[in-house]
Amino acid sequence: MSLIVFPAIDLKAGQVVRLAEGDMDRATVYGDDPAAQAMLFAGAGAQHLHVVDLDGAFAGNSVNGEAVKAIVERFPGHVQLGGGIRTRASVERWFDLGVARVVIGTAALEDPEFVRAAARDFPGGIVVAVDAKDGMVATKGWADVSTVSATDLARRFEDAGVAALLFTDVGRDGMLKGCNVEATVDLARAVAIPVIASGGVKGIGDIHVLALHARAKDGNGGVEGVITGRALYDGRLDLAAALSVAAAA
Repeated sequence: MSLIVFPAIDLKAGQVVRLAEGDMDRATVYGDDPAAQAMLFAGAGAQHLHVVDLDGAFAGNSVNGEAVKAIVERFPGHVQLGGGIRTRASVERWFDLGVARVVIGTAALEDPEFVRAAARDFPGGIVVAVDAKDGMVATKGWADVSTVSATDLARRFEDAGVAALLFTDVGRDGMLKGCNVEATVDLARAVAIPVIASGGVKGIGDIHVLALHARAKDGNGGVEGVITGRALYDGRLDLAAALSVAAAA
């Protein structure tokens, strides 16, 4: 299958921002109309979008709900949403609003049975976030680092029916250092669940390399997609070109 390119829209106080290494005090604002930004990505050919409620990730519940709703209503493709989704009610609410997939991070570590139940009841709709600092899982908006390794967390959901694992190297996120391809591919080889790469994408070269590891159409595991944010906003990566490279591979 072709590598899926997910342009990212990170929300803070209703604005489109990018953080450096997940630090809320190191936010760069790129716009105040998230839905309009989503339509710009759609105009470049994007069929998938990755949205994060950053305030929600720290608060543990939805904070930028109105902005998310506006994006879902206007974007013609699939919206994947993360940030503070830790209850059954919030999962159901987002699916009812038209979100295609929800990303669960903190709750995956603290309440794995909740994730398993959601994956069972919403087939293809649950993504587990595996956010790592030096290989260990980070939670609560990356403010806390656990004693569980990224691979161990991923393996806990091997038979749960989750749609994908979203792997982020926190130390690279928003830093344009280049995606941690090695760690992403290692995780994809360690489990039979497709992996989405995130954190540090700096240009078309990252897309090329990750596309080489895209999962087979009828196979398990492999790299399903890549999330990119700052490189797009800073003009270092052309979305149309990235989509073309991903499709060609």
